[in-house]
Amino acid sequence: MDIKTYLNQFLFGYYPYICLAVFFLGSLIRFDREQYTWKSDSSQLLRHGQLRWGSNLFHVGVLGIFAGHFTGLLTPLTVWHALGVSPAEKQLTAIVGGGIFGLMCAVGLGILIHRRLSDPRIRASSRPVDILILALLIAQVVLGLAGIPLSLQHMDGSEMLKFMGWAQRIWTFRGGAVELVANASIVFKLHIVLGLTIFLVFPFTRLVHIWSGFASVFYLLRPYQLVRGRGGNR
Repeated sequence: MDIKTYLNQFLFGYYPYICLAVFFLGSLIRFDREQYTWKSDSSQLLRHGQLRWGSNLFHVGVLGIFAGHFTGLLTPLTVWHALGVSPAEKQLTAIVGGGIFGLMCAVGLGILIHRRLSDPRIRASSRPVDILILALLIAQVVLGLAGIPLSLQHMDGSEMLKFMGWAQRIWTFRGGAVELVANASIVFKLHIVLGLTIFLVFPFTRLVHIWSGFASVFYLLRPYQLVRGRGGNR
């Protein structure tokens, strides 16, 4: 086995499972042992300026990107066919939507990075991992935007189908996933590897507060709490 084949097998065959295992187990262990660190560590009190624009653009952008990747990669092709969406139409939607949300996310991250590094008080209160995760996120978004010109060369959706097949085979523990992306562009490969790495470091960063955001949806669906007066039912 040559080095290229070995790297492909490790990065796109084994590495996803390592990252996902650390992502889920690490998050669970941190919640169990370090609940007081389960927060976003907001720096709003130190400096309010730029935070609203940067935070809103970043959060809207990243939520759009996540939703697009999740549904686009993991929804079976038969479902898209049943909805009357062809691979070419799905590809165009991914390019337009990904471009819009990617630009929003990039601008928001740029504002947040500038704010964190340019203000002495915020920089002093930042941990190295805070800077690291911002750097990983901006690099990931830039790689995603850099893939748009490449995607425009395959408007039939053929390349997109390969990544869908890879993600679904990984998620369902089926073989043959590595071969689907072995000959993909280096930009797409770096995008995948960096995305997996973000999942790997997720439990050790402030990103864990995202779980609380998902949990709040279930909180809204909870049954009403019954409150009884001192005199009983009234």
